[in-house]
Amino acid sequence: MLVFFLFAQTSEAQYSRHIIWFTDKASNPYTLSNPSAFLSARAINRRVRYNIALDSTDLPVTPRYVDSVRMAGNVTILNVSKWLNAVTILTSDAAALAKINSFPFVKTAAPIALKVGFPAPPQEKYNSGIQAFDGNTLQVPFTDQAAFNLTADFFNYGLSYAQVHIHNGEFLHNIGLRGQGMVIGMLDAGYFGYQTLKSFDSIRANGQILGTWDFVAREASVNEDHQHGMQCLSVIAANIPGQFIGTAPKASFYLFRSEDAATEYPIEEHNWVCAAERVDSSGGDVISSSLGYYNFDDPAFNYTYQQMNGNTTIAVRGADLAAKKGILVVNAAGNEGNNSWGKIITPADGDSVLAVGAVTRTGVPASFTSRGPSSDGQVKPDVASVGVQTVVQHTNNTIGTSNGTSFACPNMAGLATCLWQGFTEFNNMRILRVLQQAGNRFTSPNDTTGYGIPDVKLALMILLKEFSTASATLSPCKTTLSWTSKDVASMKYEIERKYPGQAGYVKVGEVNGSGSVFGTPKNYQFADTLLSAPAGTISYRIRQVIDASDSAFTADYIDTVNVTLPASCAGPSGNSVKLIPNPTRGDVTVEIVTPNASTNLVVRVFNSKGQLVAESRHTKQQGLALIYLPLFHLASGKYYVSVFDGGDLLTTGELIKVD
Repeated sequence: MLVFFLFAQTSEAQYSRHIIWFTDKASNPYTLSNPSAFLSARAINRRVRYNIALDSTDLPVTPRYVDSVRMAGNVTILNVSKWLNAVTILTSDAAALAKINSFPFVKTAAPIALKVGFPAPPQEKYNSGIQAFDGNTLQVPFTDQAAFNLTADFFNYGLSYAQVHIHNGEFLHNIGLRGQGMVIGMLDAGYFGYQTLKSFDSIRANGQILGTWDFVAREASVNEDHQHGMQCLSVIAANIPGQFIGTAPKASFYLFRSEDAATEYPIEEHNWVCAAERVDSSGGDVISSSLGYYNFDDPAFNYTYQQMNGNTTIAVRGADLAAKKGILVVNAAGNEGNNSWGKIITPADGDSVLAVGAVTRTGVPASFTSRGPSSDGQVKPDVASVGVQTVVQHTNNTIGTSNGTSFACPNMAGLATCLWQGFTEFNNMRILRVLQQAGNRFTSPNDTTGYGIPDVKLALMILLKEFSTASATLSPCKTTLSWTSKDVASMKYEIERKYPGQAGYVKVGEVNGSGSVFGTPKNYQFADTLLSAPAGTISYRIRQVIDASDSAFTADYIDTVNVTLPASCAGPSGNSVKLIPNPTRGDVTVEIVTPNASTNLVVRVFNSKGQLVAESRHTKQQGLALIYLPLFHLASGKYYVSVFDGGDLLTTGELIKVD
């Protein structure tokens, strides 16, 4: 493989860290028939839920292979990757390397990182995915929530409102999707101060940090390392009402350090894959990684743009395998837009990776955001989020801002997690695709923001239409509509009907949603008695209103069903009136049946005191007529709708008006 040859060209003299690739997993004590020996119950459940078959990449590396490498001489095993079937080692023992290369189960061995003790680049080296162009500290108290007049939102976002609102993210939070029950694996260079800084008070107190591991130092502690991962974590997990709220503050987290911020060598890609494997085996749902690679401290390791094809690099092979295991992989596109490279970096080139570019809070692309496409022609980045003056936690316990796709990535990853929380029936790739579909450039993607800035409310509506189903039965002259969807109490369903020959649909009823957390499938029914309808096909459609607010009204049709009405359903021979919907919040359709035609049909609405509050005049043919009455101006209460033919009262119906 090309990357192997690239490693082989480097001089081994200055290297003491190597990667050993094995040929197979023969003589393995682990079997695919007993996955609980190497996968958590949650990881197994993910595979079962999404019909993901176990394969050889799930098996641990053959232990005797690793033991043989360890015992070949003065060798320390660093990290083991079952997905790559490879280990990284620390050794300066040339004889040990020669012996390892002689093993029949070793495919190749190659240097992968600097010799220990070799002069390192300056501390705090910012490269590729790790980059923070500024660290502007904002002043408190914060007043943004009041300025935006968002007292109706569940969270008081403070200054972070803009980076949530650009995606309509507050909508997800308002319907109960805040990350609870979901697990995010963070892959980064360290999480300095997460044990004490205020953005993480809630996740610490609620036990939302499930585990940590440092794949660089091979220890559990990540609190003393680089601050970059801590800042990325804050974009998702912060919960400081009125100041800073993250995009999935109720999610649970694994904090893994795979990056050595002081240097840049391909061993960090191997660490990345090992960390991704740990997210998988621990049962994680999402990976948020603000790391990326293309150039290294030794140029012999550098990638070319042609290698940004989604298949070549160590990191992208691991990212695609993570996606194959059902994990949603979200990665920063890179900050190379202003330099000679200019393009995306790996693993953002993966075709199963949601690569995130950077925009301002108002949606203007950042000059530094890495451009696409990948070298094999994929639209990259996939989407964009706020990466300019993104609100983050700083090490001095103040809330400030920083720039970079590093922060656009977790902003998007948190909202993707909340969206997936509402639709766990769909797999990771469907969530990735719907975020593309919901981008503001979906029909005309470009190389700067890809499919654009996703609207997660639109994404939810798209998934809702895919999920929902409806059916209808007729017995004997009454239609019973049955449907399954998802909702909360603030949502509702509007049922519309169209008779044969009728030009359009007429609303015939409403059903309110229920509950406070979106995600549980709900089953509903609606009965419609047919009065003198013409024989033939009657069509019903169900419109679900997911946001009834005046400023952000959002609704769409989730299904359409038909019934065939026989001629025997002639209806009553006398006069009748049906008011639909009843009760009503604002409008009503009067369904009138008369045996005779009328040139002076009068519909009058009286309040409970007998006072006339509305009147309309019409002509109608014999049989059925539908008359629309706008009653938004009426107060809630009981009303009576009377139908007159000239001066003769034909029929009266009782109507309830509600707020």
